Amino acid sequence: MLDGTGRTPWRGDVGITGDTIAAIGDIAPEQGGNVIHASGLHLCPGFIDIHTHSDGRILACPTADSRVLQGITTELTGNCGYSVAPLKRADIEDELQEFLELGIRPDWTDVASYFSRLERTRISVNHALLLGQGRLRKSAIGLVDRKLTANELKNVLRAVEEGMDCGAFGLSTGLEYAPGIYTPAEEIVSMVQIVARQGGLYASHIRNEASGLLEAIKEAIGVGRETGVSVEISHFKAAGKSNWNKQSAALDILDKARSRGINVSADAYPYTAYSTSLTILLKAWVKEGGPKAILRRLRNSDARRRIRREVTERVGESPGDFDLIVINSTKSERNRMAIGKNLVEIGEMWKVKPVDAILRLLEEEETVVDFVGHGMKPENVEMVLSHPLVMIGSDGSSMAPKGKAAESRPHPRSYGTCPRVLGHYVRERKLFDLSTAVKKMTGMPAEKLRLTDRGRIARGMKADLVIFDGVLVRDTATFEDPHQYPHGIKHVLVNGTLVVENGKHTGARPGRVLRKT
Repeated sequence: MLDGTGRTPWRGDVGITGDTIAAIGDIAPEQGGNVIHASGLHLCPGFIDIHTHSDGRILACPTADSRVLQGITTELTGNCGYSVAPLKRADIEDELQEFLELGIRPDWTDVASYFSRLERTRISVNHALLLGQGRLRKSAIGLVDRKLTANELKNVLRAVEEGMDCGAFGLSTGLEYAPGIYTPAEEIVSMVQIVARQGGLYASHIRNEASGLLEAIKEAIGVGRETGVSVEISHFKAAGKSNWNKQSAALDILDKARSRGINVSADAYPYTAYSTSLTILLKAWVKEGGPKAILRRLRNSDARRRIRREVTERVGESPGDFDLIVINSTKSERNRMAIGKNLVEIGEMWKVKPVDAILRLLEEEETVVDFVGHGMKPENVEMVLSHPLVMIGSDGSSMAPKGKAAESRPHPRSYGTCPRVLGHYVRERKLFDLSTAVKKMTGMPAEKLRLTDRGRIARGMKADLVIFDGVLVRDTATFEDPHQYPHGIKHVLVNGTLVVENGKHTGARPGRVLRKT
C-alpha cells in the first residue's frame, strides 16, 4: 500500500463500507463481502488531477473513460481562466455551436445550476470547479482591452462571491488568452481577495511561459503575497529553446517565495510538448473583440502584414520553429488533412511559407484550430517534475476514442499522464520513488485543495482507490495515436464503487460534485 503521504509502502488490506474506508490492516476475507485479490499489486488513493479542462466535456462523456482508466478519480476543472459556469445568456448564444458540437445544450446559468446538471447527468469521476476569471470578465464587458469600470468590477466581484458560496474551489486565470491578457494585476487581486477570505485557491496560467517567464511567475506570487491566497502556477515550464536556461531560476523563485511564507506550488505534466489554440501566437491587439474581429484584421492587408511579422517572431520565441508546431484539431472537414502535420509540411503542401499557412488556417477555420508545440527540454521536464513543490496535473480532459474527440488528435496527456509518471519516470528513469510519485498525484493535490477526506488511505477517508501493477503500468497514448488507454491499471474505485475492473470500465457512474465548504 502507498498511502499518499510519501511514506514507505507496506503490505496490508483495506476494508470498505459503503463509500468509506472502514478498516486497514490484516483483514480476514470472511469478515467482508466482495473481495478484490490484489496480491503482488499496488494499492494507492485515487489520483487527483489538479489541472483539467473537463467542465464541458464531462457532460459529453460522463463515463470519463480517459480519466478513470488511468486511475484519476477526482478532477479540478475550470482552469486557465475558462469555466463553463457561470454562463450568461449572451455567453450561451456566443458559444452555442461549440456546445452543440459536443452534444450539449446548456441549461444552466450559475455554478449551482451547473452542479445540478452534473448531478442529473451522473458522472464516473468526482468533479470540482474553479471559477474562470476570463469567463467572468467576458460576461461583464466582452473581449475588450480596457480596465473594468467601478460598477463593472463590482458586478464581477459579486459573481466571484456567488460562485464561491455555491462551492467553487477558487479562481483561475489564463493570462495568455483573451480576455485574461487584458486584465491588470490590481483587478486580479480584487477578485482573489474574495477567494482568499474563503480559503480558496488561485490557479494561474501565467502571462508568459517563454521570454517573460520569470516576471510572470513573480506576478502570480505577488497576488499571493498581497492577498494571502494559496497560489498554484499551472503547467510549469520554460517553453522554447531560447528560454530553456530559465527553468532552474524559475524553480528558485518558488523556493524563495515559500521561504517567505507565501503558499505557492505548481503543477506539471510529464511531456515535452504543450497543446493550445493557434490564436496564442497572436498579439493582444489582434485578439481584441474575438474571432470575428480577428478575421477582419486578417483580411486587411496592412494588418495582415503586421500580424505575419509578429507571428514569425512569436514562433521563434516558443516553441522555437515552425516544424515544432503540429496541428491536432480543426473546426471543419476542409482542413482535416492538416491534422498530424507540422507547419513546414503544411506550407509545402500549400506551396506557401509556414507563417502564411498559420494565417490561412486561422482564417479558413474561423480561428478554431489547435496545435501541439514541441517546445520543452526533456531534462527540464525532469527537473520540474522532481521538484518538491510540484505536483502532477494533466491539462487534459474527459474523452473517449469515439464521437467528436476521435476526429481530432488530442495531446496524449488526456489518456496517459498518471501511468506515464509511474512507468516512464519512476520505473524507467528512476526520477523519484513510487511513494513520491503517488504523493504528487494524491496527497499533494488533496492538501492544496483542502480535501480532508480524499487523497490518502486512512480510516474514515472516502474510498477512491487505484490498484495497479508496478511492473507493467505504462502509458500507450502517443502524439501520433493518442486515443489509447494505458496498461497496468487494474481496478479503480470511486466512492467505494468499482468503476474499472480488470482494466475495463464497468459503466458505473458514482462520481460526485465536490463543493468547497
